[in-house]
Amino acid sequence: MTKTVITGAQVIDGTGRDPLAQATVVVEDGRIASVKARGAVPRGATVIDGTGMTLLPGLIDTHVHFLFDGANLVQQLMTPFSLSLYEVIPRAARTLAGGVTTVRDAGYAPAGLRDAIARGLFPGPRMQVAITILSQTGGHADNTMPCGVCLNVASPELPPRVVDGVDAMRQRVREILRAGADWIKVCATGGVLSPTDSPMASQFTEAELRAAVEEGEAHGHVEVMAHAQGTRGIKNAIRAGVRSIEHGIWLDDEAIHMMIDRDVYLVPTLVAPLQVVRRAEADPSSMPEYAVRKSRQVIADHQASFARAVAAGVKVAMGTDSGVGPHGENAEELALMVAGGMTPMEAIVATTRNAATLLKLDQDLGTIAANKIADLILVSGDPLADITVLQPHANIALVMQNGTVVKNLVSERVTA
Repeated sequence: MTKTVITGAQVIDGTGRDPLAQATVVVEDGRIASVKARGAVPRGATVIDGTGMTLLPGLIDTHVHFLFDGANLVQQLMTPFSLSLYEVIPRAARTLAGGVTTVRDAGYAPAGLRDAIARGLFPGPRMQVAITILSQTGGHADNTMPCGVCLNVASPELPPRVVDGVDAMRQRVREILRAGADWIKVCATGGVLSPTDSPMASQFTEAELRAAVEEGEAHGHVEVMAHAQGTRGIKNAIRAGVRSIEHGIWLDDEAIHMMIDRDVYLVPTLVAPLQVVRRAEADPSSMPEYAVRKSRQVIADHQASFARAVAAGVKVAMGTDSGVGPHGENAEELALMVAGGMTPMEAIVATTRNAATLLKLDQDLGTIAANKIADLILVSGDPLADITVLQPHANIALVMQNGTVVKNLVSERVTA
């Protein structure tokens, strides 16, 4: 049995408890065997010296789009779906190298990508997938352009996005579940990247949304995530029984209290509209004008909405909408959450324990404790003193996934 021991690091375990200084963490057969202060090192173990560094659980991003990388409409039209799948390989590798060991893909990725990573065909974070983003006709994920051209990908692995009516919703959700989805994603409002709607507009009736929730529950407690930016659509989604609100740009006091009362998570994606503007400034062809205009309009309200939610005690799980911005830059979201009122420790908990709980992975992931799966990252510096130390890839000195070191910038030795 191979043992790997990480010594000397400060351990932030993901629970919110005070860090453990100069700890010894033993990993054996893919799981954490022990976490002790200055514990003994077993003979024959591979020892990694973490002195002066911080050990954290692998980060979890609950809202990414691996099949998406900007919104260059011409590029989308000219890229075969099969090529898009191969483009995921470097994106997944960059994300893993940045310390993110688990993601929830919020739309467009077929189940085969999740399974390919799980089988070790290429490196990347373990995945949960929503596969299809469900939209009403003319809604956020309709993707029919004003000229009449529809950009939706046609693939037997991706059930169609557009659905109208309760019965049609039930059938489409069943098709998505048949395709292997871990989550159901619905658009309860318009959005920034859609050409013909307003982010404030509510989409789908509450009955349609409830049908999606009921079908997921009937299938075995598969839960629903709701793209929801405008206030009315957010409340419709909460009443329908969704598990998480994605974005939440215009949360009012009633919506916030509803989320707390019903234990609904907020996945804020604060970095997403900023990335739209940045990409457009660097390359105007990378983002359509309407998306840039709407992004600029929502940024301040988005940040204020998040701050109110945090102050009120809404549960938050980190999510970036990665793919809107570059893949692998996920940790910037933590700095934005801190700017929005969280402490660095709270932002870390949102990215570890809370995210694992939302994804129903908390029995194995999200915290550093005996018997948990050894998804760990070793970071140069102290993120409690400066949360931005998580952002440069050079600071992510070690990434361990399932007990296997997949990135290592530090020295190691074998004990006699």
